[in-house]
Amino acid sequence: MYAKSKTVALKNTAVNGGFWADRQKLNREVTIHSVYDRFKDTGRFDAFKLDWKEGDPNQPHIFWDSDIAKWMESAAYIIEKNPSADLEKIIDEVVDLIEKNRWDDGYFNICYTLFQPDDRFTARYDHELYCAGHLMEAAVAYYNATGKDKFLRIMCDYADMIEKAFVTEKWAEFETPGHEEIELALVKLWKTTGEKRYLELSRHFVDIRGTENDTYTQAHMPVREQEDAVGHSVRAVYLYCAMADLAAAYGDETLFNAADKLFDSMAKKRMYITGGIGQTCVGEAFLGDYDLPETSSYCETCADIGLILFAQRMYAIKPDRKYADIAELALYNGFLCGLSLDGKAFFYDNSIEVDLTGINNPHDNRHRPFYPITQRLEVFSCSCCPPNVTRLIASAGELACSANEDTLWLHQFIDGKFEDGGKKIKLETAYPDDGAMKITCSGDFRLALRLPSWCRSYTLSKDAQVSDDGYIYLDVTDGEVICYTLDMPVRFVQANRKVRQCAGRLAVQRGPIVYCAEGVDNPLPLRGLYVDPKAPAALGKDSILGLTTVELDGFMQKENDELYFDYDEELIPQKIKLIPYYAYANRGETDMLIWLTKK
Repeated sequence: MYAKSKTVALKNTAVNGGFWADRQKLNREVTIHSVYDRFKDTGRFDAFKLDWKEGDPNQPHIFWDSDIAKWMESAAYIIEKNPSADLEKIIDEVVDLIEKNRWDDGYFNICYTLFQPDDRFTARYDHELYCAGHLMEAAVAYYNATGKDKFLRIMCDYADMIEKAFVTEKWAEFETPGHEEIELALVKLWKTTGEKRYLELSRHFVDIRGTENDTYTQAHMPVREQEDAVGHSVRAVYLYCAMADLAAAYGDETLFNAADKLFDSMAKKRMYITGGIGQTCVGEAFLGDYDLPETSSYCETCADIGLILFAQRMYAIKPDRKYADIAELALYNGFLCGLSLDGKAFFYDNSIEVDLTGINNPHDNRHRPFYPITQRLEVFSCSCCPPNVTRLIASAGELACSANEDTLWLHQFIDGKFEDGGKKIKLETAYPDDGAMKITCSGDFRLALRLPSWCRSYTLSKDAQVSDDGYIYLDVTDGEVICYTLDMPVRFVQANRKVRQCAGRLAVQRGPIVYCAEGVDNPLPLRGLYVDPKAPAALGKDSILGLTTVELDGFMQKENDELYFDYDEELIPQKIKLIPYYAYANRGETDMLIWLTKK
């Protein structure tokens, strides 16, 4: 199909320092335990005992199985790199409860076992297969981390039972999952066990789509005919991940091309500048092309995670910087915004603009369907995002590289060591704060370095040309050191003129980082500030956040008590301070704005 590569597996990665080592340390020492405590408080772990009864607090919900599964998967990734007897003990206790309380035929689901034992696989929207998929992913991760196979064997039994219900005996009352996830999990189960029936079951669930006439769950037409990203955004990107996985497994070019069209639909027409997707709270769904509202934006954290994982799969199949660029954009902006800097609290949805005047005005609220929350929370009633955040951070090393027999591609600039066969690199960098990279090579092979599309100039210690796919290909030898530096000036970015919400305004980026203005640093209203793209920009450091800031020579309107008045081009000089978007809402509740008015 293409010069296919494969992702360099987690076991062959080591995040050593810099940006992602700091976040993995915080994840390992704070976040994973904070999520555990909140899930313990809310009854999610105890629900696996299946002893809840009427009148007890914390009635189990249909997706609680998946919340704990993602937490276990996160813990497994942590254990693989930093063994922890305490985390293993928690996982083993849950696995024992699953083994004890599963059905004789291998089925396990908390809510259906407790409340509707006669209704298994009758309600397409009730997350049974979604929960099963996350449990399978957790089982694979735990087996890879520890070599313990009990959890894996239990999930193989469950997959066998699902195959009977949907394929061989066909007694299930629907055909496709109402919330995609199991499709990509089954591919992981196949890769781990070698049992091809699991791969075939994944393909069955993907290929049979088009029978329900339901755009919300992407079942409105066969996947190879879909061109527009529609419906629930998390469901969509999980399906697209599976499409990419199956395209790679079967060498299916038509499936890859369909996935590529869906990727372009999101990245070119339905994505925020932060990499956020899912523009509306109504169905947590996509809107039409170029329709990107700001104060009512949705951008669920899980959707960003799914987009990153989808892009990763695509650049492993066909290295092309368009995929890696979007993964990077979402990774450093929309995704990271979902976690507080102290590692304890989360955004479910990630706002593109915060206007406290509108949020706190009950009359204004009558006219808007939704305002995102303005402060992160430690747990939600629907708490799918927190353990999704922990598992991506714990496995971030897998985003960096892919390889085939003779080439190793460096897609994401993560400080660490990455190895595939006889190809090994050690990357030392302070990216994304600094564009300088030192790459020490072990072995003789071809090294491919992504040149991000945002980068206008770079230096490289070895002569090479940029390929059409956006990568620089070098033949390296054992012990060779490559110095690669990306120029990272402050840039002003404008939106396509079809995005009516951004007309006449500019956003500020440096490298992959999108910046925003907060009311704590700047005079309100933020929309009354003006920027001049020709004016100088200076870098600074925020003493509280400890992060690089951008300071602009800007302007604001003169004070005027009139509601309307004649245009006056004279503006008052005003310094404008910007911080990384992912760090907003860490200093109390305040207004926030990405898109600034152009002078």
